[in-house]
Amino acid sequence: MGEYRNLRRQNGIIAGVCGGLGAFFGISPIWFRLIFLILALPGGLPGVLPYIILWFVIPKAS
Repeated sequence: MGEYRNLRRQNGIIAGVCGGLGAFFGISPIWFRLIFLILALPGGLPGVLPYIILWFVIPKAS
């Protein structure tokens, strides 16, 4: 059987979204931070809005 992973926010720099995504996908959170940063460069909205939505949708790790 496959390994079961939960998507949870980790203790991170701002809200733990990138840390949680990194842990879920098994890669470094730096890559998700870089993606959100690149998406925020054209005016903020393409990178900030998904981050804020994920901040409220992904539960905090206990």
